[in-house]
Amino acid sequence: MAGSVNKNAHHANEDGNGTWIQKPTQTAGSQRFQRFVVRSHLVTPGEDLLKTLVPYFAGKVSPRDIVVIGEKVVAIAEGRAVLLNQVKPRWMARWLSRHVRQLGYGLGLRRPETMEMAIREAGLPRILAAATAGAFDRLTGRSGDFYRIAGREVASIDGPGPTTIPPYNEYIVLAPEHGQEIADRLAKLLHTQVAIVDVNDIGAEVLAASARVDKELVRSLLRDNPMGQGAQRTPLAVLRPQAVAERRTAWPTAQIGDEEGGIVGMIPGEGLGGLIWADDEVASTKTKR
Repeated sequence: MAGSVNKNAHHANEDGNGTWIQKPTQTAGSQRFQRFVVRSHLVTPGEDLLKTLVPYFAGKVSPRDIVVIGEKVVAIAEGRAVLLNQVKPRWMARWLSRHVRQLGYGLGLRRPETMEMAIREAGLPRILAAATAGAFDRLTGRSGDFYRIAGREVASIDGPGPTTIPPYNEYIVLAPEHGQEIADRLAKLLHTQVAIVDVNDIGAEVLAASARVDKELVRSLLRDNPMGQGAQRTPLAVLRPQAVAERRTAWPTAQIGDEEGGIVGMIPGEGLGGLIWADDEVASTKTKR
């Protein structure tokens, strides 16, 4: 049944792909939202996302939901992943990379190869202007001007980090080029709202979105990075407005049966199965009868 977590909605395959994991609910304004992250397969270059992503959501989401796709998934499918050892940084890229501040996990633009790709994407004059603004930021205590001037195509570049899943721990992934098209077409296929996002431990940004998506709402609900980094294999998510009857306090506390990683419990109105409590999270699994 679209629009609710039900016993048939979130079956995972043998690899765990398709598993929905419930994160803590979040309040935005006067509305509470359920937040699910979805474990996916490893996306490959040239993949048709309209075919491979739809089964994770078809029949499981409603028009009020917002399906969230990590920008790295879209970029890799577009062939925007570049082998690290094939990038030869110019001397300016090496010099600039030495002056980049550490932010969050990984090296980011502190890696000369990633800085080189930023120069190729935005052009050297723009990167130099951004670097100058960044230098003034250090003197004045401001932050963010480097990426504001360099642009989203630079801010969205992902270099390999400590949690990046192989083989992409040897790649630099650029910003997607056709995110808006993917968002619009997926929204039409799924009859829901879709957002393509760049989320990390520093913050969240919406790169593309279908009609009716409230971008500020999406940023707010993803600010704590519920999708995690690469090792979690959860680059997909669903943001769902929570009806009063669906609130967690209404869920039964009785333990129905043990399952590795948590407890299988009842879903209101659905009987047994469908969800596994794992610490403070809930992961869907096959229905148990």
